[in-house]
Amino acid sequence: MTTTRTSGGATTLPRHSYTSPEIFERERQSIFRSRWICVGLAADIPEPGNYMLAEVAGDNLIVVRDRTGAIRAFHNVCRHRGTRLCENSSGMFGKHIVCPYHAWAYDLDGRLAAAPIMDEVEGFERADYPLHAAASALWEGLIFINLSPEPEPFESAFAPVIGKFTAWGLDRLAPAHRTEYEVAANWKLMVQNYSECYHCPSLHPALNKLTPFRNSGNDLTEGAILGGPMLLSSASESMTMDGRLCASTFGHLHGEQRKLVHYYVFFPSMFLSLMPDYAMVHRVIPRDFRRSTIVCQWLFDPETMRRPDFDATRAVEFWDMTNRQDWHICEQSQLGIESSAYTPGPYANLESMIAAVDREYLRALGRP
Repeated sequence: MTTTRTSGGATTLPRHSYTSPEIFERERQSIFRSRWICVGLAADIPEPGNYMLAEVAGDNLIVVRDRTGAIRAFHNVCRHRGTRLCENSSGMFGKHIVCPYHAWAYDLDGRLAAAPIMDEVEGFERADYPLHAAASALWEGLIFINLSPEPEPFESAFAPVIGKFTAWGLDRLAPAHRTEYEVAANWKLMVQNYSECYHCPSLHPALNKLTPFRNSGNDLTEGAILGGPMLLSSASESMTMDGRLCASTFGHLHGEQRKLVHYYVFFPSMFLSLMPDYAMVHRVIPRDFRRSTIVCQWLFDPETMRRPDFDATRAVEFWDMTNRQDWHICEQSQLGIESSAYTPGPYANLESMIAAVDREYLRALGRP
């Protein structure tokens, strides 16, 4: 665990990075349409025919489990006249995905199965009109989508963490709770906020009591996946309202691992938090340059959740409190940055991960 950190003399990003609609559109095209974006959990669509809708870079997609059990992603656009195929955010398809306008029907693998009366059109072939697909990947129970026509191979993009978190059995975990937050702030402010604990003593006294802000380090310090562990205080067992475990410790964690919590940013828009007894996933969905939606899910071992005494409340309440503290200060940051008086300020050494996030951000935009 790296404990010596430096910001390298870096400063915060310029004002237009958070206030420009043109920059936001560049981010959509250069970052969110070319990176692997987490859109949810495999546990959210457990059975063939289950689907959910996802938004990536302004595009609406259907994420569905097909008849073989594979997860696929398709743009929510009929190949006939462009009508949205689905309105409900989640559900179960029957045999086909059917357009509500003219009843074109698609198999769950995207092939056009039926197009009423189109056999009267000379030269029309159903095989020429499958749904537009997006690349998808499944990692540790999380679903990722990439909108690029030639995406970086997932195994290459995620090489630093392939096999890294097996002790938590993430692919087995199930969601116990989900909360969505609407935040009046640029998406990068939430990413940057998650990447440091310099603010914890003043903004999160309850969190700082459980994991004192200097009890932190990082083991991934450059690239698109950044973060590392924090050491729980001697009196604490997990991140809950009273510091006690709210579930059994994951069975493959031993020794010091039972006293660590881990925080990782998956640039550009996912956070993975690992406690000794549960995990948590944040997903940031940018809406415009000053509005974002954040989806937070708490994940537990299904066997633990089936116990009659299982109660995730202390974990949920703790992070809901902490989340709201963070999102409020991000909104205040947005308002301050929009002022004509704002100029970039220096990062503290404890904000070295923000400096690393900024470097990745500028590389993604094609800037030095």
